[in-house]
Amino acid sequence: MTYDVVCLRPEADFLRAGVTPPAALKIVYRAHDAADTPALVAAARAVVMAAMGPKLPGTLFENSAARIVQITGAGVDRLDEAVLKRRGIAVCNVPGGSNAAVADYAVAAASVLLRRFAWADREIRAGNYAKFRGRMMADNLSGLDGLVIGMVGLGTIGLAVARAYHQRGCTIQYFDPAPRERTAADAIGAKAVSLGELLRTSDVVSLHVPLLPATRGMIGEAELAAMKPGAILINAARGGIVDEAALARQLAAGHLGGAAVDVYSQEPPAADNPLLALQGEAAERLLLTPHVAGVTRQASAVLFKTAWDNVEAVLTKGAEPLNRVY
Repeated sequence: MTYDVVCLRPEADFLRAGVTPPAALKIVYRAHDAADTPALVAAARAVVMAAMGPKLPGTLFENSAARIVQITGAGVDRLDEAVLKRRGIAVCNVPGGSNAAVADYAVAAASVLLRRFAWADREIRAGNYAKFRGRMMADNLSGLDGLVIGMVGLGTIGLAVARAYHQRGCTIQYFDPAPRERTAADAIGAKAVSLGELLRTSDVVSLHVPLLPATRGMIGEAELAAMKPGAILINAARGGIVDEAALARQLAAGHLGGAAVDVYSQEPPAADNPLLALQGEAAERLLLTPHVAGVTRQASAVLFKTAWDNVEAVLTKGAEPLNRVY
């Protein structure tokens, strides 16, 4: 049987978010590595897939009849761009659907690290209530208001995060060679600076750039060492942007006040990932989450509905694909 759409994520993902895939389309659900996935993709008119997951081989699309590959999120780094372009297959994403969720994550993670909430929880459970409370008082811990936030990347998501920090009374500066909305940045008083100045002067550095050749390894040993002593790093972008071994060393040395890591160079992270080997206070200054910064019930509903609406319009109405990345 030939299907209209091969969906490389379970139907249950959509139904759980209250989104029913279009009844007008014949859809088959498969894992990306199922034995019959290549044959199904070759015959289908569309492919729907998650932004998160392993990179797909370009050969999967070499003989595909697909008109569109629809990502149910923002990132397109799982795909072989050269192959898709050569085949003339439209690649579309859903920009901005998880903006509020990522903004919530960034602000909450920064607060948890600055005020040591998770660390305090573990100390209290260990019977150290009075001692650790005393330490928290003595260290005169900061909240967010009045801090300088350094945004690395001021695209759709980055701007939403910057606005959330601004609403908390933060001063915003950013590094982005080609910001999409300078007027919006100006509206929150955001100042464009070099990456070096941003790292030296920001109390919180929040990463929101795609994983591209130019951004892979963007935050390495030198960049982390250049950060303001005691500063917080938030990575809700892509794992390959930060050198994880270098980050572990800077946390162990006590140079950074903390780091929130939602994405990893390999997902799930390998057992020998240096971040997982941190001990003592270095480990307490590290907040790990499993690539869920942009995942809430509300965000998923928006992402899924927008994605399916686009696929349905292209296949049943001959509409031009929306949010085409290339």
